[in-house]
Amino acid sequence: MQEYIQKAVDHYAALLKSQLERNERIKAEKEFVDYDKLDQIIIGVCGGDGIGPEITAQGKRILEFLLKDKVASGKVVFRDINGLTIENRVAVNCAIPEDVLEELKACHVILKGPTTTPRAGDPWPNIESANVAMRKELDLFANVRPVKVPDQGIDWTFFRENTEGSYALGSSGSHVTDELAIDFCVATTEGTERIARAAFEYARKNGKKRVSIVTKANVVKTTDGKFLKICYDVAKDYPEITVDDWYIDIMTAKLVDEKRRTAFEVLILPNLYGDILTDEAAEFQGGVGTAGSANTGKRYAMFEAIHGSAPRMVAEGRAKYADPCSVLRACVMLLNHIGAGEEANKLERALDICMYEEKKLTVTGRDTGATGAEFADYVMETICKL
Repeated sequence: MQEYIQKAVDHYAALLKSQLERNERIKAEKEFVDYDKLDQIIIGVCGGDGIGPEITAQGKRILEFLLKDKVASGKVVFRDINGLTIENRVAVNCAIPEDVLEELKACHVILKGPTTTPRAGDPWPNIESANVAMRKELDLFANVRPVKVPDQGIDWTFFRENTEGSYALGSSGSHVTDELAIDFCVATTEGTERIARAAFEYARKNGKKRVSIVTKANVVKTTDGKFLKICYDVAKDYPEITVDDWYIDIMTAKLVDEKRRTAFEVLILPNLYGDILTDEAAEFQGGVGTAGSANTGKRYAMFEAIHGSAPRMVAEGRAKYADPCSVLRACVMLLNHIGAGEEANKLERALDICMYEEKKLTVTGRDTGATGAEFADYVMETICKL
């Protein structure tokens, strides 16, 4: 037994060292990128795999359409990054191949398609999620996911901590013996403070009056307890904003409670809870295929659909019928992030018209509906009429 314990202790010590070093790195990074001061903004378009290349291609088309003047002047440049397929990642046994990572780091913002994450029973080896790896490598600490359903009074913005929590060491757990496995959850002061401040700053700038903190601090007392306390400490700098906290289990219920759900505005969550709750929330808007997300840090930002790579659609020859709306919603967030607010507003309005109001074309995922390219054409035609 002592041999097993010592091996686990050594493994745990290495993880502690890596997390303490990471904490020092994130403390050292102080300044956010000011896109107005950049001579050129480089937008990387990373298709991923499965249906990813199909839907990101439509996002790129619409971004180029909206930013054509900035592209013509050289202010905006697009770069295609094609190496994040599951086949390429498996070939080098790495979540993100080194050459692809260098291409990503050469960009300011990234529009990313879904990527396949192997799971038990898949034909692929157990490599880390490319999403998790990218968030860690680029320090994309804030996962921001808006959900709006105006006719139901729903207007939520979720701030999910993106680099810590239960996912930070998700592939680094320990099989102590054949009968005991241990995983790890991480919370740092710096990591929690910055996601909390991002949420409160967003609330202040956008006229939101309520921020809700979501944890399971009554049971997960150390990490979730730290997260909850720090969020309340940050809240003291925003006295005009009402703050409350909820446990994740009851919050999943309250989002479907018609009497209570319209009161929520901005929510802050650790990594795992944010992943789960935002998928539930997206169902109100029409499903995960309609929702995009932003992954932002101080230096880099990545924008993506929140759904998976749908390899079955590719195997069945239906990739061109994949719904691009999720990645187009992510494009709205990308445009806002780089200071192209007017263009973002046009795209958001056009998507509302095409998805919910006119609905002249519907993407069903099959040949019973429009292709992604046809829907993107419809969106651009609608923008021209605004």
